Amino acid sequence: MSPEQPDGFREGLRHASLRDCEVRYLRVGTGTPVLLLHPLRMQLDYFRPLLAHIDTTSVEVIAVDLPGHGGSSAPKADYLADYFTAATEQLLEALELRDVTVVGESIGASIALGLAARDNPRVARLVALNPYDYGRRGGIRRSSTLANVLFTAMLWPGIGSVVARSETKGILRRVLQGGLRDPHALPEGLLDELHRSGSRPGHPRAFRSLCLNWRSWIAARERYAAIELPVTLAYGQDDWSRPTEREANASAIPGARSATIADSRHFSCLDKPREIAQLIGG
Repeated sequence: MSPEQPDGFREGLRHASLRDCEVRYLRVGTGTPVLLLHPLRMQLDYFRPLLAHIDTTSVEVIAVDLPGHGGSSAPKADYLADYFTAATEQLLEALELRDVTVVGESIGASIALGLAARDNPRVARLVALNPYDYGRRGGIRRSSTLANVLFTAMLWPGIGSVVARSETKGILRRVLQGGLRDPHALPEGLLDELHRSGSRPGHPRAFRSLCLNWRSWIAARERYAAIELPVTLAYGQDDWSRPTEREANASAIPGARSATIADSRHFSCLDKPREIAQLIGG
């Protein structure tokens, strides 16, 4: 894919009504449809650096704010892995997308793998980046002492709701930088958008529900053996996942092509957007 600036980003923003949620999404370009699913506590703006390396004259990019994230609504629901997978299926149907390459990072990767395990007929292939499907004390809690304290406290009754509503921009910056090899790869504009979105009605509750339901992301791995689609499974060299967890996924997904993204941690689309674009194109 040749680099191209994501012209018309704002003009490409739209909204879709799903069964219990209004979701914001971006649709730009023409050609092979590529659906982008962002990590936890991110939103579609996360993919701006990646879009700069995708040729939208041959690729149609659809990026979505998952329920409870970004500009999407946050319905009262249990934010289980299956809830996000079902919402993504509804979006594929609403937009009448076919032969889609689904590219997900973190929980986005786990959702993509869940779609494939369900044998969704609209999905053609997957690029799963740093799936968020491991460990009792897994994921972002491994990124730093601060993140471990905050995300542990968020699980506690009573105080957990207070912690979820008490995010500051400075705390958010420090936690997210724990997922980057290069802390300067976190755009200030993205941080501003995330901080704004995090205070929208229902969003703190939705994020806490996602964290409380961490077991559902691990349980979803049991279905990976049913995947029959082509899968590229890629991990940042210094992702939070452990080698045994990466190997377990590679073994569970039939025929998975494995890749390592050098000089990258968990948020590889920020650390190495050019390399991720090449994986998508490959």
